[in-house]
Amino acid sequence: MTPPYWINMGAVAITTLAGSTLILHAENWSLLTEITPFLKGFTIFFWIAGSWWIPLLFILMIWRHLYHRYPLSYDPQLWGMVFPLAMYTTSTYQLSLALNFPALMVIPKLMVFIAIAAWSFVGISLIRHLYRNITHRFHKV
Repeated sequence: MTPPYWINMGAVAITTLAGSTLILHAENWSLLTEITPFLKGFTIFFWIAGSWWIPLLFILMIWRHLYHRYPLSYDPQLWGMVFPLAMYTTSTYQLSLALNFPALMVIPKLMVFIAIAAWSFVGISLIRHLYRNITHRFHKV
């Protein structure tokens, strides 16, 4: 259970963002206008798939790090976790606009803070990791 599992959620978030963008610009191309109901259906499907991954991944992270006491330390793979969180936030925002469904805005308004916290945690962990490596090398000399 490593951070790249979050990439599965990120992939459907990117697909949701693409579908939402097509829906928002459907009036610019007659083919998109004709297939808008199909686009809406599949975009919602992909958003639901991404939404389903998030609680599962958080539960698995808790299980791994709290229950099994696997140490939480910096790993470059953590960036594969934080990017999908931000992509999910963005795609949900765009989906809300595309479907003209303001109630959906609750999710990006909350997720933006979770995404910022994750980015901050991983960024600070990277800086700490680099600092420790640099000071460790100086102590060897």
